[in-house]
Amino acid sequence: MGGRILSAVRAEQGMAVVGATERPGSSQIGLDAGAVAGGEAIGVRVADSLERALEPGADVVIDFTAPSASMRHAQVCAQRKVALVIGTTGFPPEARAELQARAREAPIVVAPNMSVGVNVLFRLAGEAARALGPGYEVEIAEMHHRAKKDAPSGTALRLAEVAAEALGLDAQAAGVYERHGEVGVRKPGTIGVQALRGGDVVGDHTVYFLADGERLELTHRATSRDNFARGAIRAARWVAGRRAGLYDMQDVLGFRSEST
Repeated sequence: MGGRILSAVRAEQGMAVVGATERPGSSQIGLDAGAVAGGEAIGVRVADSLERALEPGADVVIDFTAPSASMRHAQVCAQRKVALVIGTTGFPPEARAELQARAREAPIVVAPNMSVGVNVLFRLAGEAARALGPGYEVEIAEMHHRAKKDAPSGTALRLAEVAAEALGLDAQAAGVYERHGEVGVRKPGTIGVQALRGGDVVGDHTVYFLADGERLELTHRATSRDNFARGAIRAARWVAGRRAGLYDMQDVLGFRSEST
């Protein structure tokens, strides 16, 4: 994703890469970031920490790393009052509170999926759940490549949260993540979330609304990681210079007012 983002930034008007970072000990440290990304040299060396990468000065940081690294980067950005866009997934539940604390010092956009299309899917899923009501049962299926470490995906979990919120349910209590053996009839007020893994699938997500005699399916399929990079760039443009606060892609796309 770092390479995809760097390439996307280079194609944007009015944006420039001023720093890049990798985990300590990486063989890429000290190399030109443009060359590492498979393109032309850009005169920016890969640093071994975000602090070093920020030395030239930056308006916004884009982070696609791992939960522990993202939390450390949020601390650095909060201390330096630098805007931050986080596309990392797999955060533990307590991470939200810590990010809210950091967001009192700097503007932070956090989203389980940076794709503009997926974030429109979040919106549609919520509207569909509200319109259809509890008479329609909700099931969510997601599919990703064999190397994805967390399951279900952050996107699937967010879709379940959106549907639960629209139906007045507790997302944690409503979630059903495994069915095996004699599970009995489907319980009312539950939301099934199933994960599939294999091949090189970038990311497929489908929300099913099921009732007697009909079903509605909302599906998003990603065939390239470039759409995640483009969404992150859009978020970076939006959040740079904004007041401190915790935002998501619904804010970036104008689906939610700042006062909310």
